[in-house]
Amino acid sequence: MDFTECYGDTCSAVALAAREGKGRRVQKLIQRGFAVDVKDNRGWNALHEAAAAGSAECVRLLLPAAVNCEDYVNTLTHNSETPLYFAARNGHLRAVKWLIKGGADINRTTNELSCPLFAAVDGGHKDVVELLVENGAEVNGTYSVSGWSCLHQAVYKGHTEIVRYLVSICTLEAVDDYGITPLFVSAQYGHHQCLEILANAGASVNCQANDLATPLLIAAQEGHVRCVELLLAHGADPNLYCNEDCWQLPIHAAAQFSRLSILEKLIPVTNRECDRGEGKVSPVYLAVLSGQADSLRALLKKGYSPDAQSCRQFGYSCPLDMALWCNSWNLNSECHQIREITLMLLAAGAHVSMGIYAFALQGHVPEHLPLILEHAGLPQGDRLEELARRALGEMQSASFWLPLLLKAGMDPKLLLQDKMLEEAENRVLNFFLEFINWKTLPSSMLQILSHRRADGTWTPRKHFESVPALTHLCRLAVRASVGSDALSKTSFIKQLPVPTLLQDYLQFNDVSGVGMKGRRPSGGPRIALNGSHFRSALEDFSSITLVVVCSTLEVFGSVALVVVCSSVGIYGSFYSPVGFVLV
Repeated sequence: MDFTECYGDTCSAVALAAREGKGRRVQKLIQRGFAVDVKDNRGWNALHEAAAAGSAECVRLLLPAAVNCEDYVNTLTHNSETPLYFAARNGHLRAVKWLIKGGADINRTTNELSCPLFAAVDGGHKDVVELLVENGAEVNGTYSVSGWSCLHQAVYKGHTEIVRYLVSICTLEAVDDYGITPLFVSAQYGHHQCLEILANAGASVNCQANDLATPLLIAAQEGHVRCVELLLAHGADPNLYCNEDCWQLPIHAAAQFSRLSILEKLIPVTNRECDRGEGKVSPVYLAVLSGQADSLRALLKKGYSPDAQSCRQFGYSCPLDMALWCNSWNLNSECHQIREITLMLLAAGAHVSMGIYAFALQGHVPEHLPLILEHAGLPQGDRLEELARRALGEMQSASFWLPLLLKAGMDPKLLLQDKMLEEAENRVLNFFLEFINWKTLPSSMLQILSHRRADGTWTPRKHFESVPALTHLCRLAVRASVGSDALSKTSFIKQLPVPTLLQDYLQFNDVSGVGMKGRRPSGGPRIALNGSHFRSALEDFSSITLVVVCSTLEVFGSVALVVVCSSVGIYGSFYSPVGFVLV
């Protein structure tokens, strides 16, 4: 039932007068024989009303009018509240004095497990608190549903002067049902003055709740900078583990919730074992998991590793692995933050494992693979061959990864397998063939193409009937000489001292993307290179016959590309230290 609302028709005349503080009216009604103990629907009588209203005069008149003063002064409402409870809760000092004098039970608890002292503390009534304590109130009792003491409540409400008074008489290390002390509460709610009073009084700054959380952890989590400063100044241990797995520290909370000022204070005092230590969890993981780019930036700037350690606790091999997975299932929220985090990790030199490459090949988040290739490039040696094998195992998404891998500089020969020719859909197969010399395929592969053409699963582009253009063969040779590492960086070709059109040609920008309509592919009649637009561009660039000579040492190592323009067309050749070789 609701015992908070008073029904007017249940309230006695004496109670109404007491509620309004009309002492003379109360006195007259008592003299006329009106009862003083009639209860309303809440269980309140006239004394409850007078106490709640703070009418000390009415309280004084009502007490001797009762048949049994001691019973009357301790009458309970339906919620087990006494008149003293109401007077203390509302800070009515004079009424409290009269009720105590009348024999009120100072420590009587309500149905909500409160008492007069707890209520006075909650309301911030220091004078009432002192009076109750002087008259025997239990200062270390446990109240409320979680078992707080009066000191807990004073700290929670930030009543600094009451805290200052109670610390000398209360148990400083009193814990509630969750093992939380008053100092922990002060750190949790940012009451730094209360925290300082408690710490100066000797309260432990390294206390731990039942879940092993510390005041420093909770202050870092909630972003209370001043509390963090005070805790550290009083000896709080930033390396005290706050969970059973012995990895969680205050720095993790600061990183997770992007408390940057606190993070800057914790980084210098936190043991770096958490960064790479086996069985630990780097705070980098928490920054990534919660999408906190600013936290990650601060950690990386101070030397935290972008690779951290393998994190069995969260099930990720590295922070980059976590970032990619988080992005894949969080496409519609915080996408920008996660993309920024991915870029940040890659720019910081995060190792890209084969598992990460393989995941990116699937194309769940299309931007993953381009980002990885731009910042980390293709793997080298045996790992590159492994990537090719992984890619061929993802033929259902070949239209996504094939253009990216080839334009990043992967040697097409690594993908030139029967599986590619047999399973690639028509548009994918045509695109792939643009990156090789299609006229030098082994007979077994030509037979596969012949069968596919016969059964209608492949329609070759017209120029595949012809021998590839010399310019196309030059391009293949140049890219092979440069290598995949350089080609995977889009800036490399763009920095070459050659016309933009030639840069585009070296990057196969003249080749239509998979399933896209574009300019005529390079292998047919030499329109893409020796057409009027290209000739005009070359003439603007130089009037001499020798248009481009790329420095042997500075660009291609032992091989340089020479492009010669004549009235007949464009020819390519290679110059090497051992002689002039016509392609």
